[in-house]
Amino acid sequence: MSNTNDDRTADFKQKIKQFTQPLVDSLDARLRDEIDARVDARVDEAVRDRLTILERAVADLDRAVRELAARVDGQA
Repeated sequence: MSNTNDDRTADFKQKIKQFTQPLVDSLDARLRDEIDARVDARVDEAVRDRLTILERAVADLDRAVRELAARVDGQA
């Protein structure tokens, strides 16, 4: 009797798994896409912030070089 119950339980579990696997796969794909989109958004934001800082630094350096060039030209 125990063997028959075990067989039925295993068969039932297998049927449930076959029935629910497409749903699980679909949810997994949706979650993966949502996570990828959020990660991409965060990375884009971080890169944008760092580029803004770099652009300001380059502008400051450019301004300083121009001021130094003007001083050197004025002294010559």
